[in-house]
Amino acid sequence: MIDTSYILRIACEDRPGIVAAVTSALASRNANIIESNQFWDRQTNHFFLRIAISTPQNFDKSQVELTLSPSVDRFDMKLKVQEISRRPKIIIMVSKFDHAMLHLLYQIKVGWLDAEVAAIVSNHEDARKIADQEGIAFHYMPVNKENKAAQEAALTDLVKETNAELVVLARYMQVLTNEFSTRFFGMIINIRHSFLPSFKGAKPYHQAYERGVKLIGATAHYVTPDLDEGPIIEQETERVNHSMSAEDFVATGRDIEARVLARGVKYHLEGRVMLNNHRTVVFTS
Repeated sequence: MIDTSYILRIACEDRPGIVAAVTSALASRNANIIESNQFWDRQTNHFFLRIAISTPQNFDKSQVELTLSPSVDRFDMKLKVQEISRRPKIIIMVSKFDHAMLHLLYQIKVGWLDAEVAAIVSNHEDARKIADQEGIAFHYMPVNKENKAAQEAALTDLVKETNAELVVLARYMQVLTNEFSTRFFGMIINIRHSFLPSFKGAKPYHQAYERGVKLIGATAHYVTPDLDEGPIIEQETERVNHSMSAEDFVATGRDIEARVLARGVKYHLEGRVMLNNHRTVVFTS
């Protein structure tokens, strides 16, 4: 009986025989490949492979790893095995603008995004009502220079207590410290407008309107100590024109931000994102 599924992510230096070794080992244990994507980075000569498999009922994660251990040793692979049926927990952080958070909650509700929101964290009280309506724990963590370290320590504890696998900054307007960003590298996704390095600071869409910008967009990326410069996961742009108002720019930007963040979170949770130095390999299908 086939009813257990896993996602395998493999990265190593490229050499002949990698795919053959992996697929042959899986076939020897009656594992069936249901999706496969691969990429060879010519510049670094690194190979990336994502395989989704279904296996016999009694074939667990440890047996998958054991089956592939000869290939891991032979090719010096980095292997990650993720059970598809496991519902990952996430923490959503938000400030006053709640459009990206609301879109995430909706996509989870309708089943397009498979995740459990373990907590909503905010430096404002505005999102408490939404959290209460959804039955999600709300944590009010106001931040200033004096308490920033203490609040991040509390956030670290919350990540551990909830076993959250991802922290999503859904328009959270506070800068995380270098220490926190480094500690949870690859576990924090942020959304920002795509004007950077132009139009920094307050009201970037209004600034873009004043300059007659014709394309606006958003970027979902991993958070690093380099502010807004982490590895990019997903982006989208939309054309705007002279007939639109500054408020139209803002509304368009909000829509793009919500969509891009949701896709970035989905790709991450489905194991479709693999880090390649400062870049990403994203297998969208």
